[in-house]
Order: sequence, then C-alpha cells, then structure tokens
Amino acid sequence: MDKGNPKALLPILIFVVLYLGLGIILEYGLGQEMGFYSIPVLLIFLIALAVAYLQTKGVDSNQRFSIMSKGASDPNVFIMILIFLCAGVFTGVMNRSGAESVANFLLTYIPIEYAVIVIFVVAAFVSISMGTSCGTITVLTPIAVSIAEATNFSIPLCVGSVIGGAMFGDNLSFISDTTIAACNGQGCDMRDKFRENFKIAVPAAIATVIVIALLSLSAVGTSGEVGPYNLVLIIPYLVVLIGGILGFNVFVVLAAGIISGSVIMVATGTVDVMDILPFIGNGMSGMLETAMVALLVAAICALIAYNGGFNALLSWIKKVFKGRKGGMFGVGLLVSAMDVATANNTVAIVMANPIAKDISEEYGFSPKKTASLLDTFSCIMQGILPYGAQMLIALSAISAAGYMVSAFDILPYLMYPYLLLASVLLFIFVIPSKEKDSN
Repeated sequence: MDKGNPKALLPILIFVVLYLGLGIILEYGLGQEMGFYSIPVLLIFLIALAVAYLQTKGVDSNQRFSIMSKGASDPNVFIMILIFLCAGVFTGVMNRSGAESVANFLLTYIPIEYAVIVIFVVAAFVSISMGTSCGTITVLTPIAVSIAEATNFSIPLCVGSVIGGAMFGDNLSFISDTTIAACNGQGCDMRDKFRENFKIAVPAAIATVIVIALLSLSAVGTSGEVGPYNLVLIIPYLVVLIGGILGFNVFVVLAAGIISGSVIMVATGTVDVMDILPFIGNGMSGMLETAMVALLVAAICALIAYNGGFNALLSWIKKVFKGRKGGMFGVGLLVSAMDVATANNTVAIVMANPIAKDISEEYGFSPKKTASLLDTFSCIMQGILPYGAQMLIALSAISAAGYMVSAFDILPYLMYPYLLLASVLLFIFVIPSKEKDSN
C-alpha cells in the first residue's frame, strides 16, 4: 500500500487551528459576545483550499481545478446541496407561524418537564423513518426554537436534542444513505447491520433520555403562557413526517410539504400570496452558505486525496492498531478522520470502505460489524462537527428565528453522540462478542 504524504493533511490542520483559534481569541481573549458566530467560515475554508492548491505539485493550474471540480461534482455532494435548497424553501414557506403552532400544540398537552424529551424522541422517530438527519433537523429545529421560547429551556439544549435524535435515526434507518453506503461497501445485509447497530445505539438513546430528563427536572421555573395554535398550520409538518415514515424519497416528501404549506399558509391568510416568493427566496438564501461549505470541502478533499493525504492516514492506522479490538477501533478512527476531512458522513464511509474491508479481513471480524462501525463512528463525528451539514442547517434555522447561537453553544448539549461514542467503545473493548466474526 502507498504510504502517502502526511503533509497533504495540512489543509485540515490549518482549518481547525484557524477556526478554533480565532473563535477562542474572539470569544475568550477579546471578550466578544458570540465570537465563534462571527467567524467567516467560508473564508477559513478558502484559505484551506488555497493551501491544498499550492501543495499540489506536478500538474498545471487547469489540472488542479479539474481535480477540485471532480470532487465538488460528486453525486452525494450534489444531492446534499439539493436537499439544503429544498429544505430552505420549506422553512421559508412555513416561516415562524407554522413552527409556533406545532410548538404550542405540543406544549398544550405535554407536561413542561417532558418537552425536550419529546423533541429528542420525535426527532429519532422521524429520522429513522425518513432516512435523513438533515431533513429531520430542517423540519424540527424551528419547532425546537419555538418550544425553547415558550419554556425556560435553552435553545442549545432543545436544538442539541433535535440533532441527537436525528443522528440516532440516521444511524439505524434502512433507507439512510450511510446505511446503504456501509452495507454495499462491506457486502452485508442491511438487516444484519441493523442488529449490530441496534444494540449499540439503543442503550445510548436510553441514556440520553435519562440525561435530558435530569436536565429538564433540574431546570428552574416553568413555562410561561402557551400561545394559541392553529391545527391547520400543522398539516404540512404532518405531511412531511408521515411521508418520511412511509419511506418516500426525501425530495418527494419535501415537495409535498412545500406545496401543502404554500396552499395552507395563503388559504388561512397567515401569509399574503404576494409574500410567498420572498419567503421562499429568504429560505433558500439561508442555505447558500451551507451549500458553499459542502462544495469547498469536497474540493479540498479531492486535492488532499490526490496529494496522498488519505493514503498516509490509512497507512498510519494499519501500522498503529494491532489485534481484533485494535482493528475495530482503527476502522472507527479511520472513518472519523475521513468525516473530519470531508464533513460528509456518507462520503467518509465510501472513502473508508476499501481499507476497512482489508482491516476486517486481516483482524477477523465480520462485514456486518465493519458496516456497523463505519456507520456508527461516522454518525458520531458528523453529529458534533461545528462545520458539518447538520450543525449548519440547525444554526441557519436558529438565525432565521432571530437568535444568535454558535455551534460551540450547542456542542455541550449533544448528549446522544457522546453517549453513542461511550456505547460503541464499550462494545469494542469491554463487552465480549458472542458471535464468530469470521464471515
């Protein structure tokens, strides 16, 4: 195997140092409120891209741009951008009124101390049915913000619970692109991979509910007056949720939500017919930065791969991790590193699949366990990445509601990804396998 070029990983290091470094300096060094929020993340990615471009030797400028273009034109990236834009349209059509109606309806019938638990459980259920964490976060984040407004629970807690529930479903869903990528890459049946994932993910989800309950019960005060709700305005959300549960394609589901939402918002007089297009435009505009991040990350990733950065990473993992448990942890670390580099858990799994298969064959654990490890670790990392699509969509929805919240405000409340990490490490290093992993 080609040992690669470790220096090619420099753009990733530069991005992390600049993003975290500037945020720490602004927020804690200079005392600027919401310092992390004020960092122009696209500029940081452009700097990282410039470094990757300059590192690419032996080819002319046109060839370098060709490499970047091929990375940015990956089908997974294109599909993700389309989801972002459709999600933006749905958010724009429903604006604040629809989310507030759903939130007020829930708070009318659910005791306040269970509100955040319900957010997590609903997000988990919707995501496992719809097969997309991004779609789930798009639909539920505005509702979570409205619930936070009507209660004393913080926005980061409510939104962190949505992201956690969305990643739970993304990890287990049969129609999730991560599941499909992992199972196809390892040549295993989805049902077998689901069983492997289930025993790791469910304990983490139960522990998350317990932690959320403790946080909820320890909160000071109760909700204020719950505002009015209009059941008709809830219909577009139900259309999206039921469509996801029935397993329809995410684009079909979002299209149905957009059409029903547009008709209902105008018919009820909630939105003037002349305001629909501006609302749609604003919703899509809110997703443009997220879409640009996806393109820039894909281009950076393509140059890093061309320069041998990922080969260097793979070579190091095979050299360092020995034994069956070490091999399983190495697979997890491999896909996690790929996810940090690409900010896309599906792309990370696709890239990690070949070497993960070699590791599993060398250390003697089954394809279904390998697929489970790839999906689980990639969901853990994707769920906590400050520049991941899931976090960016959530932040965009929060911003659209008129609040300034940074990724680092939400990170402490991402209980599920952290507990999922603890659960998978427990199953790797502590709980012995009851099966023979030779097939």
